[in-house]
Amino acid sequence: LAQATWLEQRQSSIHPAPSAFVPAPYTSTSPHLFLPFASHLVTMTGAGNHVIPNVHFRKVNGMTKGQHYRAYFRTWFDQPAKAKRRSQTRKAKAAKIFPRPVGGLLRPVVHCPTSRYNMKVRLGRGFSLDELKEAGIPVNLAPTIGIAVDWRRKNRNLEGMQANVDRLKLYQSKLVVFPKRAGAKNVKKGDTPKSELKNVAQNTLKEIIPFRSKEKTGPMALAQGMKDFKAFRTMRKARADKKKLGKRMKEEAENKKAE
Repeated sequence: LAQATWLEQRQSSIHPAPSAFVPAPYTSTSPHLFLPFASHLVTMTGAGNHVIPNVHFRKVNGMTKGQHYRAYFRTWFDQPAKAKRRSQTRKAKAAKIFPRPVGGLLRPVVHCPTSRYNMKVRLGRGFSLDELKEAGIPVNLAPTIGIAVDWRRKNRNLEGMQANVDRLKLYQSKLVVFPKRAGAKNVKKGDTPKSELKNVAQNTLKEIIPFRSKEKTGPMALAQGMKDFKAFRTMRKARADKKKLGKRMKEEAENKKAE
């Protein structure tokens, strides 16, 4: 009898009654297995249907990579020291090339290629031969006074050419030329007088002559002429006139001979 009672207790402990498996009604305060994970998702990604975050946090301390045992991430703790050394290098370079400009040679303002970037301007390689001729600067003299020359560049429009010519003339008006050697015998034509060579400041700008205007224009009212102007039609007509120029000149010459 005692053995049978012990077996019944043993079985009841291993296999409880079916009523023990009936789940209790769910409430907001009831513990749930997935509640902490769901709240974590809402915190990181916000409410709604989003991608489950799968960031690689385990890579912070390094990872194995090929034959190397560890591939650590590169640090940048020497950033202040590097900035200080770059500043010292710039100052040393400026002192070495004094009184020449720190920015190097004077370069033209050109438009970027392709229709996607042609509204932006940047510094070009050098001034064209036509720009130097218009400004009255000999081609062989330009490199000796700090002007870059590009023998291959050509001017495509009058506005860009005039802007660079004005840039050259402004540079000439502010140019100070030191004699190569001391003494009155070494002073050549075009050198700056000795009285104007005292307390000359060095140009430290990157472009030597700034070309980017920081002033922003606000909205403006469109004039009637701007509204009536047909840009596409004007460009198309100019393209057609250029294409048919030779043919029209030939026809005019034949008509004159016929008359």
